[in-house]
Amino acid sequence: MGKGGGCVPSKKKHPTSAEDAAGTSSTTAPIAADEETHSTPTVTESSENAQSVAATLKVFIVFYSMYGHVEKLGKRIKKGVEGVEGVEVVLYRVPETLPDEVLEHMKGPPKAPEVPEIKDEELAVADAILFGFPTRYGCMAAQMKAFFDSTGQLWKEQTLVGKPAGFFVSTGTQGGGQETTAYVK
Repeated sequence: MGKGGGCVPSKKKHPTSAEDAAGTSSTTAPIAADEETHSTPTVTESSENAQSVAATLKVFIVFYSMYGHVEKLGKRIKKGVEGVEGVEVVLYRVPETLPDEVLEHMKGPPKAPEVPEIKDEELAVADAILFGFPTRYGCMAAQMKAFFDSTGQLWKEQTLVGKPAGFFVSTGTQGGGQETTAYVK
């Protein structure tokens, strides 16, 4: 793991980016391994560091939903995440790839106008991303796959490195593919 990147916290205190900018850092007195002490070391904070803690985190919920089921899940997740102080949640849908005539024939409802379509470069603004999509025969919907395929430039530039991400899925029947789409070993 090296340099404190694993599960065990590093003994070295690295300044945060806000502390670097202010030229200050929080310090704690080192405690020798052989010393037994029950006192808590003193931590000093700069006012700029305290402001960075109160900063708003942006979470994007990006989904594809033909019939509205995944959209409902996304809205419920949004409601839950908004309950966390200091977090702003934005719902986006990926662009539809099917023509209107096909959607009409499949009896797909119109897309909600209050949920904007996302462009791939907008992902860079998010601090964390949740992706939602229906499963179809063990695969994600083609519309979501097309969106992921459009993010090649972000991958090339490593723009999304370090951003936490997750996903949620829905299917119409038991055994409709979620067991292979969402399977994580």
